[in-house]
Amino acid sequence: MQNVTVWVLARPEDPSLRVLDEAGPGVRYVYGQASADFSKEPPPDAILVCSMGRAAFEAVWALAPATRWIHSRAAGLDSLLFPALVASQAVLTNGRGVFSLSLAEFVIAALLYFARDFPRLVRNQRRGVWEVFEPLDLAGRTLGIVGYGDIGRAVAERAHRLGMKLLAVRRRPALSLVDPWVAETLPPEELIALMRRADDVVVATPLTADTRGLVGQAAIGAMKPGGVLVNVGRGPVVDEAALARALSERKIRGAALDVFETEPLPAGSPLWGLDNLLLSPHCADNTPGWLEAAMRAFLRNLEHFRRGERLLNVVDKRLGY
Repeated sequence: MQNVTVWVLARPEDPSLRVLDEAGPGVRYVYGQASADFSKEPPPDAILVCSMGRAAFEAVWALAPATRWIHSRAAGLDSLLFPALVASQAVLTNGRGVFSLSLAEFVIAALLYFARDFPRLVRNQRRGVWEVFEPLDLAGRTLGIVGYGDIGRAVAERAHRLGMKLLAVRRRPALSLVDPWVAETLPPEELIALMRRADDVVVATPLTADTRGLVGQAAIGAMKPGGVLVNVGRGPVVDEAALARALSERKIRGAALDVFETEPLPAGSPLWGLDNLLLSPHCADNTPGWLEAAMRAFLRNLEHFRRGERLLNVVDKRLGY
């Protein structure tokens, strides 16, 4: 395997950095959190970006625009891409798949939260009220998935095993023709149809120019009154104002959000006061060992890179995923 130099753009206190030592001999790491930390170093073979954002990365990239490979530890790339990188010959990979299982568990938990009416149980327990009621089963309900990538498939597998029927919207529906979990895959043009047909909807699409505001007032308005909307993709994909209105007016049963248009969620946001919203501060996938797992995914790709093999999780930079 070839010897390589990797610039690691990360905060020095990041505890997962120690995992990189598992690469063994032949890898030289240069650590920094700003371009000044790399300015006197020879050009790298690869750059690992650990959730530092576009501004920091763009300044580092300017020092080494001929770098052959960039890896984003995160799966989402909307806050990382910039024109020079997109136009470059560099191969871009990401942490796709590392976080899918934990996000899928959050989705199932959120659906059960509303189907079994956990808020009512907690409320009645606190009030000392013995109120018998009929909760819902997830089995038999139709779940619509907007964005059928790794997260969407992880959700579909678990929902299918619970007896739910699956519909999905994806840019290339033909890719799901042999999918064992989804009964039907629709193109983006049929989003409203999916929102009408589904009992509940999960948004798991990345943020791109095409998906910003994709789930807007018309889509939310098409949902069934008993429907629940769960967003584990990116906040700006869903129109928060339209969702807040639908929730406050009881047009839909509820929503669960792990991502938001602005993070942290501003104090004045109407979402804070909604009793039919389950709010997670973008940490649904921050389960024990999550960063270490993401680092090991990088190390697997690093081994491919050093051997001259095809890299995993290659991103189409122009599409943004």
